[in-house]
Formats: sequence, structure tokens, C-alpha cells
Amino acid sequence: MAALTLSGKRVLLGVSAGVAAYKSALITRLLKQAGAEVRVVMTAGAEAFITPLTLQALSGEPVRTSLLDPDAEAGMGHIELARWGDVLLIAPATADLMAKLAHGFADDLLTTLCLASDAPRLIAPAMNQAMWRSPATQRNAATLIEDGWQQVGPDAGDQACGDTGFGRMSEPEAIVTAVEGCLALTPPAAGVDRPAGTRHVVITAGPTREALDPVRYLSKHVLSNRSSGKMGFALAAAALEQGAHVTLISGPVALATPPGAQRIDVASAAEMHREALRLAPEADVFVGCAAVSDYRAAEAAEHKLKKTADEATLTLTLEKNPDIIADVAGLEPARRPPVVAGFAAETRDVRRYAEDKLARKALDMIVANDVSAAGLGFGSDDNAAWLLWRTPEGSASEHQPPQPKTQLARTVIQRALALLPGRPDTRETP
Repeated sequence: MAALTLSGKRVLLGVSAGVAAYKSALITRLLKQAGAEVRVVMTAGAEAFITPLTLQALSGEPVRTSLLDPDAEAGMGHIELARWGDVLLIAPATADLMAKLAHGFADDLLTTLCLASDAPRLIAPAMNQAMWRSPATQRNAATLIEDGWQQVGPDAGDQACGDTGFGRMSEPEAIVTAVEGCLALTPPAAGVDRPAGTRHVVITAGPTREALDPVRYLSKHVLSNRSSGKMGFALAAAALEQGAHVTLISGPVALATPPGAQRIDVASAAEMHREALRLAPEADVFVGCAAVSDYRAAEAAEHKLKKTADEATLTLTLEKNPDIIADVAGLEPARRPPVVAGFAAETRDVRRYAEDKLARKALDMIVANDVSAAGLGFGSDDNAAWLLWRTPEGSASEHQPPQPKTQLARTVIQRALALLPGRPDTRETP
């Protein structure tokens, strides 16, 4: 853990009854190393996997296990504890606990705290791969996201039962980074103006269109792709949830602007490039999610092109469009450069091509997805992706399994915001 990015923050850590509970000890240690105060709440079943004494020793605080503790509840201790945390983290979160939370149960201390807390809430699922794939679990996960929970993982890999697949709890380092993302921005209270210094997130979304003549353009099936803009608009909504000032540069899409976002409509790659370079120097985070046409007509016709009977073919001369994300990453503004995150749509070797693009375009982060997968990517409400980002030690990555784009967007924004702490700030003091 590098800088004390959680210095002075108070983390309420919930531990439920899964084999991955042993990792909660390392999570506690990493949170403490990052400067956080940690208080742990365990379910009764969690005590079968790790002892309260271990977590007490690592956190330096008494571990709570019972809602009906006469001493602790003399002053309504569970409400006091719920108010204490700046963020509520549950790691691991079992299928049983997720079901309880999704349906509003409050039959023990941890579930009661979850209902009583107004803090940002983060959950790290951990269970057998078949349990994670179960329609019931997927419904519960979607309900929790709709209720405002943020989610990290689960990851794919070998499981204690001998199975292999998605369901492994994310590694402690990734979970602590997600906590940092939760706290990177605190949404302002309703009716209160955003304070000075609110993060500015600029996002490009949707396809671009390249004009051939006044009435025709190179269609999405020729030089662009089938981007609906849903992922970019979900990113804008996720950034707004985090209290950011959001500017959305959008190509032609039939989507409503997320309430609170400033929207700039463009058509061509050149227009999007101009707006991106204008806004990027004042952004804290720039996310290039648009499906930008690689080429445009070298010369657009002044008048409508006519089809003639004796011409069976049409020859067009094309030229490259500017590389928006690379140009943004290469800016040297007078203030701190933004965190620059790009997207990559691939049909094979997704991770390898993403690693190449991350290095070649000097990005801070890249989100790569396999658009050949049925039911995912273009036009769909769901997506799956590899997330790769730079670290002081080199690079790191994680795989996000198929999930609603709204859920993936929250993870991407959290990850991008978590890259902000510790970046050099070169902006001039007015």
C-alpha cells in the first residue's frame, strides 16, 4: 500500500460465513496500513472460519458479533455503530447474506447495520460458481445494485470445493482499492451546492458519423460500429452518483441525458476530438468510451451524390480520423493531467490487445470487452470486461464477469477515481 489514501477514514467491515473469511484478516491489515480506522462485525457463522480475536488484534478494536449484547446495546450501540462508519464493506458476502440484504432482513447485527447505515456500501461476493450463476443470486445482486450497493468481483479461478469459475472473492488489494474508490468522492447532500474542488469527469459516448455529402454519411456498419451509447451513459450516471461534475460528449444516440450531466452533442470524429481536447485539460478523469470511426471521407461532396446507370461501383478516398484518446493522454496541461481511461472492443485475444493499447497510447486504464460474445457489448444492456490499469509497480488487472452495464460502469468509475490519490498536482494556485 503506497500513500495513506484512507487516512482518517472509518471503515465498518462485515464478515459473513464463507471460506473466504480468512482473507478478511488481510483486508483489515491493508485498511489499517492505508490509514483507516476499522471496526469489524461478524455473523455467527463467520466465527466458524476465523476467530473474532484475530480480527480484534489486527483492527485494534473490539469485534461485534451479537445484536443482543446487553452492554453494547445499553445506548443503542448498533445505531451508533451504523453512524460511525464512513463506508460499509462486506467481505466476504455469501449468497445467503446477499439474499437477506436484497429482501431487507434485519435478523442479526450485520444485516441490521446495513439497514441503519447511510454510508456508501460495498459488497464483495464469495461463493461456489454454481451458486453465483444461480438466477436467484443474480436477481439479488441486481437488486442490491439498484438499492445503491457497489460491488467488487467476484473473480474467476479455482475454488475450495474443487470447482473453477466465477465466484471467488476478489483479492484483498482489489477490495481495498474499491473502498478507496467509494470514498474518492462523497455525493453532496440534497439541495446543497457542490463544494469547490468537486471532481470533473469527462466522458465520450456513442458512435460518430462521417459525412459523404449533405444527406448521407458513412454508416455504423461501414466505418464505425453498432455502439448504442448505453455504456457511456451508464458511466456518466455512475460518476454522478459519486458526486462528480460530469460532461458527456455524445455522438448520435437515442438516449436520455442522465439528470445532472452536461451534454454536448457531436456527429463526427473531428467534432468529438475538438470538444475532448477543449475539456480534457480541466478534467480530473477522462473516459473515452465512444466508438469513434477510424476513417472519414477525404472530401465530403458539396451536393448529394447521384447514382448513375453506367456505374456499378463507387470509389471513395478515405483518410484517418484523429486518435482522440491518445491525443488526450498526450496532453501536457498547465495543471495535473487527468486520469485517462480508454475502452477497447475486441473479438479475440482481448487481454493481450488491451495490454498493447494501454502501453501504446500511454493510458492510465483500459476497459476491454469481447464484442463477439452473444448478448454482451453493442446494443445490449449487459457487458463483461477486462480492466487493466497502471500501478507504481507496473500494471494490474481484473476480470469483470457478465453483468448489467450500470453495474460495470460503477466499477469502472470507482477504479478510475481510485487512481487519483497521490497523483502530482501541478495546477497553479490562483
